[in-house]
Amino acid sequence: MSTPGTTARFFKILADEARLKMLWLLFNHRELCVCDVMAALGITQSKASRHLIALRHAGLVADRKAGLWSYYSLRPIEDAFARAHLDILRDSLACRSDAVQLLDRLHACLASRSRDAACEDSGCCAATHATPGVAT
Repeated sequence: MSTPGTTARFFKILADEARLKMLWLLFNHRELCVCDVMAALGITQSKASRHLIALRHAGLVADRKAGLWSYYSLRPIEDAFARAHLDILRDSLACRSDAVQLLDRLHACLASRSRDAACEDSGCCAATHATPGVAT
């Protein structure tokens, strides 16, 4: 982190419960669709997208588009300060009482998907996208 403002922005982005939960999911999965995050956290598409975009702007996650769907993954962090704090954060999140429950909800969604189906074709995502703005 090169400036005090950069350090403050880094910690500000981590000062949100939904973003912490999203990072926990991404610490445990290489890539997730927005609908996967929605299902695991029980939040709306707009809220999930807004927080994932904030994480992207902070340089913590990368996104890729596939049709109408957006997929997110952790970015490699080159900054030693940020990397060290994210390692501490990962360990801290693993100790939370809701850590296993979040992963269980995510795994249930992922398991409902057929192995080779595209996200939008799966039961999990199709159900999520069928009712825009409604948390699953």
